[in-house]
Amino acid sequence: MRKQIPLVALVVSIAALSATAARTAEEAKSVKVFILDGQSNAGGTVQKFLLDHQATDPKTKHLFEHLYKDGKWIARDDVFIKFLGRKGPLTIGYGWGDRTGVELEFGHVMGNNLEEPVLLIKAGCCCNLYQSSRPPSAGLPSDEKLRKELEQAQARVKQNNEKHKRNDPLPTMDDIKKPYGSAYRVMLAEVEDVLDNYEKLFPALKGKKLELAGFIWFQGFSDQWPERAAEYESNMKHYIKDVRKDLKAPNLPFVIAALGVSGSKPASPGELKVRGAQMAMNDVPEFKGNVKAFRTDLLADKEAERLFVDWPKHLDEWVKVGSDRPCHYLGSAIWHNRIGRSMAEAMLELMKN
Repeated sequence: MRKQIPLVALVVSIAALSATAARTAEEAKSVKVFILDGQSNAGGTVQKFLLDHQATDPKTKHLFEHLYKDGKWIARDDVFIKFLGRKGPLTIGYGWGDRTGVELEFGHVMGNNLEEPVLLIKAGCCCNLYQSSRPPSAGLPSDEKLRKELEQAQARVKQNNEKHKRNDPLPTMDDIKKPYGSAYRVMLAEVEDVLDNYEKLFPALKGKKLELAGFIWFQGFSDQWPERAAEYESNMKHYIKDVRKDLKAPNLPFVIAALGVSGSKPASPGELKVRGAQMAMNDVPEFKGNVKAFRTDLLADKEAERLFVDWPKHLDEWVKVGSDRPCHYLGSAIWHNRIGRSMAEAMLELMKN
């Protein structure tokens, strides 16, 4: 499971290739580390029943043959993953619950193209770039905005107290400020924990040197509202710079999977605003050659889109193509894999620089 095989090498047996791959991973002295952060879509929403069906359905199994063999999902011996309390060789099931996300295809492509073993750290996933993943250098919103937020929060508590005859304390300004940057801090803590304890978490990597090789950002849905979307471009710039500073990796390759939950349908104004802010990172002079954003809406699974319309009326067909709502890219395994592959291709392009 290493570099893509030249045509003349196809005469080599599969067994010999597997043995060579195992030796290469075992003998490598370093490990390429990639971080995936973002919202629920970064966590992964493709359900197992859909993956199992499409991996065996004659119409779609060719799309999964590099992931599924002899009736089982392949577990890589050269690509490892950590997400929340789970860790191990890359395979399905490293999303929310037993679901799967873009990490599956991303990890396979990176594993096939790099000599070194790969370690993928999936962060706990943020809510939005405006508040929870707000980067430190962006600072807090204006005093006026914070006062307005405090007044609204206090009004909600007062209303709830009156309705339920409670006496809950009113929020303070410290309570309002506390959530800002909370998910960003959690992400850094999770990454640092894995970097400090990787030999215990992954015994196969013991004695190898970690090399922070790239960061993937897959988020945007919760920032579509006008006030948040207006700040997105500025916050995205701050986020990239702060991640590099805090991880002590000044030129860390950064891939952005731009918001595209609308798929083939016209996007809402909020989605367009966020997507535009994400794609604008391609034009920032200091990010040339080290940041790459691409559109996920152009990768839509059109069959899943077609069958999502009135899906309860033809549930037996729908569950063969999708497993979630539009905000989660329909839980389409095909759409998620396309995004994961595009992430990997963009990352490999940046790594050449």
